Amino acid sequence: MTETTQTQTMSPPPGGAGAKSRSPEYRLAADALRGLRQDMFHDAFAYRPLPRMRTDGPITRRLSPGLRRYAAWTPHATVAAMGLLAMAAGDTAAGGPGSGPFASLLCGLLALLPVLATLVRPIGAFWFSIAAVPVVSVFDGRWGDWPWAPGSFVAHVTVLTVVALRSRPRVAAWMWLLTAAYSLTVETVFGAGYYSANSFPLLFVSALILLIVTVRNIRRTAEREVTAHQTETAQERSRRTLLEERTTIARELHDVVAHHMSVVAIQAEAAPYRVENPPPELEQAFVTIRENAVAALTELRRVLGVVRAEDYEAPDAPQPTLADLDGLLANVRDAGLTVEKTVTGAVRELPQGVELSAYRIVQEALSNTLRHAPGASARVEIGYVLGGLGLRVVNGPAPVTRLEKSTHGAGHGITGMRERVTMLDGEMTTGPTDDGGYEVTVFLPVPSGEESG
Repeated sequence: MTETTQTQTMSPPPGGAGAKSRSPEYRLAADALRGLRQDMFHDAFAYRPLPRMRTDGPITRRLSPGLRRYAAWTPHATVAAMGLLAMAAGDTAAGGPGSGPFASLLCGLLALLPVLATLVRPIGAFWFSIAAVPVVSVFDGRWGDWPWAPGSFVAHVTVLTVVALRSRPRVAAWMWLLTAAYSLTVETVFGAGYYSANSFPLLFVSALILLIVTVRNIRRTAEREVTAHQTETAQERSRRTLLEERTTIARELHDVVAHHMSVVAIQAEAAPYRVENPPPELEQAFVTIRENAVAALTELRRVLGVVRAEDYEAPDAPQPTLADLDGLLANVRDAGLTVEKTVTGAVRELPQGVELSAYRIVQEALSNTLRHAPGASARVEIGYVLGGLGLRVVNGPAPVTRLEKSTHGAGHGITGMRERVTMLDGEMTTGPTDDGGYEVTVFLPVPSGEESG
């Protein structure tokens, strides 16, 4: 037997055999260089036009539509004005010995064009401004300011400001460091004998401006994140409230439907014994009805039972109906609320789901009155009309003005009432009354075939 041993050759890790042993300083420097390449070299001349300003602010929204259209171009006009200012400052070569109109025009254009380039290619405008500095220094007839001629000074500070406003804070830091590296290198290599070097004033002014811009950008980003988080939290709270109300409604309807299905099963089982000598077909029909009722009840409990909380206990008594409304009104009267009830139309028994929802709506409306208008009086109007049931719960203003703002319509109660009305394809309106109270009006449709009596 021949035994063959295979040796697996491990490929070296990326970066060489010493990649694992590299120091944290080396990795930090490598990450910094990758960030520099990504921010300042990758797609440096990409086309990124400056967007127009929004006109829905507190000042611009007061303008006429025509002026508002022009106001949207305010950032572009500001940049262009700063470019013209830099061009005027750059037209200094005419004062130097041996200078001419061409040198004056060239220095002015090399101050104007980088500023205008920030409108469409911001990172490219920075490199354009850096490249224009030595050219302006050569053609500038006055060598008193080194290495930043007046036009280059104004233009570069403007470019740094505009690009920082349009980019993230890290880009502003890279631009300042590159500007400092260029300035110090030029002063060290070519600036011997020039006593008026102005790199420090430029770096100081640009650092101050970039710091202000960076703080502003960070603050705006934080405000947007907080606003987005608050919006998301409010939506999640509203969604959770909605689910809680739907769960409560499902629990109650589960008890109502389960009760009716149980009655169907019991009646189907007892029906054959109420008929003397029932035919086999009738007995079999009742057996089938009972089996289907029991199966439906089992499936109903299996499906709807998941909405019950672990600590939820089914009520011992049947779910309340409009017949129990007098007891509810007595309870709220004991709590200090003056309430009266008015019933119009022919009182009749309605489907239990409608009765339960109507009872819960009145209960929640009166609870809101107790919470938000203590001491006020309330009126409950119930109208039995053709095709449905009308409810109106209205309360007057609180006798004592409250310091805190009313939260009518902002809590769980209104949400629960709307869910019940929507479930029954009804209509609901809520809102304050003319005298400072609050009104809840509901219509619950009941098709004629579903009425119990």
